[in-house]
Amino acid sequence: MHGQAQLARQRVSFAANRKGYHLIIDDLPAWVCEQCGEPMFDEETVNRVQEMLREVDARVEKLAALAIAA
Repeated sequence: MHGQAQLARQRVSFAANRKGYHLIIDDLPAWVCEQCGEPMFDEETVNRVQEMLREVDARVEKLAALAIAA
């Protein structure tokens, strides 16, 4: 854990590098360690980001299928 370091509520960017695309989400709420700067996301935020990534994954697969069919 972060010992005696304080956590501050901030808005941060999150980057996901996936096969076929890179996604950057700006302005996500997070708890940020004031000592090391590491962001920590609450469960609701993580769930919403994972849902978004699943949706984008499915759309990227559809695009890839179009490229193969062409």
